Amino acid sequence: MRHGSRVAAATVLAAAGLAALVEPAHAAAALDGRAMGLAWCLPFAGLLLSIATGPVFYPHVWEHHYGKIAALWAALVIVPMLALFPFEQSAGALTFTMLGEYLPFIILIFALYAIAGGILVTGNIHGAPGTNTAILAIGAVLASFVGTTGASMIMIRPIIRANDDRVHNVHVVVFFIFIVSNCGGALTPLGDPPLFVGFLKGVDFFWTTRFLFTETAIVIGALLAIFFCLDTVLYRREGRIKPDPTPDSRVGVKGLSMLLLIAVVVAAILLRGSWKPGVSFSLAGIAFPLEDIVSNALMLAAGLASLRLANPLWRAQNGFNWGPVKEVAKLFAAIFVCIVPVIAILAAGRAGALAPLVALVSNADGTPNNAMYFWLTGALSSFLDNAPTYLVFFELAGGDAKTLMGPLSLTLTAISTGAVFMGANSYIGNAPNFMVYAIAKDMGVKMPSFFGYMAWSMAILVPIFAVVTLLFFTIRAPLAGW
Repeated sequence: MRHGSRVAAATVLAAAGLAALVEPAHAAAALDGRAMGLAWCLPFAGLLLSIATGPVFYPHVWEHHYGKIAALWAALVIVPMLALFPFEQSAGALTFTMLGEYLPFIILIFALYAIAGGILVTGNIHGAPGTNTAILAIGAVLASFVGTTGASMIMIRPIIRANDDRVHNVHVVVFFIFIVSNCGGALTPLGDPPLFVGFLKGVDFFWTTRFLFTETAIVIGALLAIFFCLDTVLYRREGRIKPDPTPDSRVGVKGLSMLLLIAVVVAAILLRGSWKPGVSFSLAGIAFPLEDIVSNALMLAAGLASLRLANPLWRAQNGFNWGPVKEVAKLFAAIFVCIVPVIAILAAGRAGALAPLVALVSNADGTPNNAMYFWLTGALSSFLDNAPTYLVFFELAGGDAKTLMGPLSLTLTAISTGAVFMGANSYIGNAPNFMVYAIAKDMGVKMPSFFGYMAWSMAILVPIFAVVTLLFFTIRAPLAGW
């Protein structure tokens, strides 16, 4: 399996949850979820399962035929929907899905991927415990501004170079995945795909910063402390035994002009949520607001500008290629289609086929069971990608952003942290995980297997998440979200 294809497979997982970019409930609302059985959920589940298992268990077949596999799952939704529901309803839902949801998604992915690929960190330093911890902390902060995928692309090669003379360096990459590729992206909608889904469903841009800061600080602080202690022990045992293949040199950053383009992307996203001119354009009975069109155009322009402004040599040194975006474009088109009936069923609540799931996250008095929201969102995010999982539980909690930011803010906190934090539990839980794994292997790090990595995550992450549950969703629930 080629390196670019591995990266693509991982990036798709991040995309896999953005199946509701601009108010997906509107697309599904025209469909009567009460009339749909669980069979309508099978294409969505099957596609996510294919994405999760293909790159790991049958990589050769997946690499050459993933587009066909995705198209088959999408067809299993489109054909029955057109045949069994009024054409106006089904066609309207599909039109909204592709133009109102898929298009903004692929533009955002393209823009951030293209811009981040033009930023190159040069030089090399020795990976002592203090240095490594500082790099991880910087990466965690960076992740909320350029996304976990962007931060991982920028930071993974420098930290591997810093530790390529170390006897023990596997733990460095594992903690990098924990911190930079996942937990660090919890503070803005730019950080991780599920939070962007929430933003485009009406969650305020800075809500995540205000309400997830304490939880994020505790999780990242605990991970950095554990890493520093472990790295210190291993460092003292080994000393500087191996000759350094990349001698120490001054660290620098090239392509800082790309930060201006990232600012344009941020401004475009903020524009979508703050500017409401009241102008829209209709197609197939679906209204597309002017602010969404302008936002998409600005993000697209920023991505295209990066292709002209960034030095091609820096992109080459970053290992930049278009494989990830191509695979995202194909697979996520199917994801958007397959999730439409799932959202319709969830919108039916206790009258729908997913009523048992609704009951599982509800207390006897009907109030949300926030601890269950946290763990169920996280458990599914570990294997089926965190963004679609976020969407499912967002809808289970009512799907109304104002209510979830207000009286049910703790529930939204549980969903958000579960989706972001527990994406680190496996290689396939979030976009950058498998990408970092592939890059590390290519650079000579003896990375653990799929289940070997999970042994690390179960031993380190699960106890931390248990503490988070006690502090914020059980004992201290009334004070969570300071």
